[in-house]
Amino acid sequence: MNKFLQIIALATLIVACQPQAQDRQSQQSETADATTSTTPAGANKLDKIVLPKVDKPKDTLNVAFLIMDGTYNTELTAPIDMFQHTIFHAKPGMKVFTVAKSKEPIRTFEGQRILPDYSYTESKLPKIDVLVVPSAEHHLDTDLEDKALINFVKKVDKEAQYITSHCDGAFVLAQAGLLDKVACTTFPGDVDKFKKRFPQLNVVDKVWFVHDGKYITSAGGARSFEAALYLVELLYGKKAADGVAKGLVIDWEIDNVPFVIAKEGKRVIDRQGHRFVSK
Repeated sequence: MNKFLQIIALATLIVACQPQAQDRQSQQSETADATTSTTPAGANKLDKIVLPKVDKPKDTLNVAFLIMDGTYNTELTAPIDMFQHTIFHAKPGMKVFTVAKSKEPIRTFEGQRILPDYSYTESKLPKIDVLVVPSAEHHLDTDLEDKALINFVKKVDKEAQYITSHCDGAFVLAQAGLLDKVACTTFPGDVDKFKKRFPQLNVVDKVWFVHDGKYITSAGGARSFEAALYLVELLYGKKAADGVAKGLVIDWEIDNVPFVIAKEGKRVIDRQGHRFVSK
């Protein structure tokens, strides 16, 4: 009788353990799927990106950086590094210089003292092929009321091949009326302010940068590197962009970047919200 009871108890224990083992196996399988997946949950891996065809530079491109008191270091130095280093990876490359309201030294938000190369109110400027507008401390208020600044941006826009902004530099472009017919972005924390001040704009969020026509606007901060590298690859090709990136120890692959390419506001390549991790 005791042996019979022992057999019954053992059988009951085995049956009771089976669902738990199955549940654990299921959980382990789900965990494995989550850790080996190379795309975010719910995201579909997109086709490899083919960048728009543009005319390749035949001459050195002059790249002007618009600076002022309160300019943020990263949005200034990141694209300067990318563009200046093109001379080692493409012929011809880019020539960079700074432009300010006067030739008096400016002090960045982080305290760096910079002597501008040119003054847009006093100097005869070189031809500007690319204008870069880094973010500055007062791009949401007093800088937008500076008529000389805004008029300079409007003037450059008439002949420049590309106009780019980083972080809140987009506010300056918008104030100048340059973004009214294109898709654009700005610093993620200021998207709502951007939309409120410029309700006519087609604002894209959850991206590192947006390219529409001659305008490239980026989220700024460390993402300024990728936005600048994108323009390098667009103009000089992947080999040059990879060379610039490797020289600065940056893992660059356009397929892994969340961005939007548009044409007159209509999205052509849409990577909004996507962030892929290379195996």
